[in-house]
Amino acid sequence: MRSPTGPGPFRPRAPFEAPRPTRILPILRRLWHYLRPYRIPLTVAVLAVLATSAAALAAPLFIRNAVNAMASGPGTVDLSTLLAAVLTMAALYLASTGLTWIQVRSLITVTQGVLYRLRRDLFSHLQRLPIPFLDRTPHGDLMSRLTNDVATLETTLSQTLTQLASNVLLLAGSLAMMLALSPLLTLLTAIIIPLAILVTRTLARLSREAFRTQQQLLGSLNSLVEETAGGLREIKAFGREGVFLDEFTTTNEQFTATAYRAMVVSSVLPPIMNALNGLSFPIIALAGGYLALKGQLSVGVVAAFLTYARQFSRPINEISNQFTLIQSALAGAERIFQLLDEPIEQDLPEAENLNTTSGHLALHNLTFGYDPTRPVLRDITLEAPPGSLIAIVGPTGAGKTTLVNLLMRFYDPQEGRILLDGRDTQHIRRASLRRHMGMVLQDTHLFTDTIRENIRYGRPDATDEEVEEAARIAEAHHFIRHLPQGYDTLLTDRGSSLSEGQRQLITIARALLADPAILILDEATSSVDTRTERHLQKALRTLMKGRTSFVIAHRLNTVREADRILVIQEGRIVEQGTHDELMARKGLYWQFHQKHPQDTMDTMEEPRPAREDTRPL
Repeated sequence: MRSPTGPGPFRPRAPFEAPRPTRILPILRRLWHYLRPYRIPLTVAVLAVLATSAAALAAPLFIRNAVNAMASGPGTVDLSTLLAAVLTMAALYLASTGLTWIQVRSLITVTQGVLYRLRRDLFSHLQRLPIPFLDRTPHGDLMSRLTNDVATLETTLSQTLTQLASNVLLLAGSLAMMLALSPLLTLLTAIIIPLAILVTRTLARLSREAFRTQQQLLGSLNSLVEETAGGLREIKAFGREGVFLDEFTTTNEQFTATAYRAMVVSSVLPPIMNALNGLSFPIIALAGGYLALKGQLSVGVVAAFLTYARQFSRPINEISNQFTLIQSALAGAERIFQLLDEPIEQDLPEAENLNTTSGHLALHNLTFGYDPTRPVLRDITLEAPPGSLIAIVGPTGAGKTTLVNLLMRFYDPQEGRILLDGRDTQHIRRASLRRHMGMVLQDTHLFTDTIRENIRYGRPDATDEEVEEAARIAEAHHFIRHLPQGYDTLLTDRGSSLSEGQRQLITIARALLADPAILILDEATSSVDTRTERHLQKALRTLMKGRTSFVIAHRLNTVREADRILVIQEGRIVEQGTHDELMARKGLYWQFHQKHPQDTMDTMEEPRPAREDTRPL
């Protein structure tokens, strides 16, 4: 949930806007790209459909023969003709059953293969999306595209692909056989076709827009649920359950209304088609009976024609019944391909790998804003020699974390350059650059795995002894050893079974084990108690020897021993120097120290007691 901005009541997120409609053909072409590698099983399925349709089209001809054999005269039956017709129909129906089984098996191969590649491409693409896109996109919406939209597409492919092909073949084949039997009766049957096409096109357009909006709203619902589940403690602590319930209710009502409209529009088609077909059937029966009395048609032909007429209307009815699935799948496919079309994080063509680095960083005239018209950092210039410890302090919102994001190349500056060993970092491949950098964020993130594997995350080839040594340096070994399964304790829900300080210690151990040349700590010690922090500072100081380190901190005792302290205010470096130099200067840093000697650098807040982690380690 977005936080309130300024005083007053909570500001809900922007109202939902329905997406603009897009054309269907590009979506179908994209789907064919995923179907193409499975041409062989798809061809087998199509051939099975053709054979099944041929059997269904041939059966009425033998019904004609059977009826004519029984109507050869009063009290007489042409037994041999009747028996041949019955046996042939039985063989056709048995063959159709076997062919249907082959068709289903082939279609399963196609469907699962397509969805496997689609899920793989979606997840792979998600890994390569730039941080700015992930920052502005609700995670629940991304999850909805990877799960709900793919599942909708799976249902459609598995249930309607061959059925649609079969129905089209039956429709065309039945029309051809009806023309061969009686052009006049076919003309009477075809009266409903233009009307059916008009109704179908109108309802298709209306329902497609409704289903597209429905899928978008489903993504919004998932995003809200994911956001609520992740921040439930904060919601309860601030008593905001009613606000979230109101927002969920509003979105849920929009989704329900849209889903209702989509289902109503799509469900109107089957009864309309049934009514049209129901009207045509008695007309054909009356006209056929009249022609049979006149001797222009045999009774068997009329019976066969009525069977073909019913067979002609059945595909129309089934297509209309599949209408809902098709429209929903097209809407889901559109959202999937929209995500796949998002630009990925790319390096410059001339970018090269970084094999080794001394850790010498220099920033020249750096200017950056998440909105380019409103800079967060302005004209930042600094130099960090190899092995130096740089502390970054300043009030909340000054741009400290933004500076770290630029160092990691999560974002690139609008102006200025960042040099590593004299090379512009934009000319270094991001993955190569980040292999030499370790980062511990203020907000911890632990994966669903054991504590051992969470620490080993940045260096998969590390031994168990190296994992435990990193935990010792990070002051995490003691509490890990006292857990029921020790290092093999399984963490779930981002490690919610541990205290916030314990989670932070594990992430620090993870960064230490990766052994980076450049170490970035973004409020990394803010969640541990002061006793643990003292031990941790000593361990970090030992570890930082030979590494270029950047530390963002509010606590003054975290930055006292830094080689250089940068004081940032309103996106500019207003002071820099050692602790003693800045205290002697009696500038902004000195003022902070006088107001908050043991706590925060944030002048926007009143003094408060130092937060300690009271849970036992």
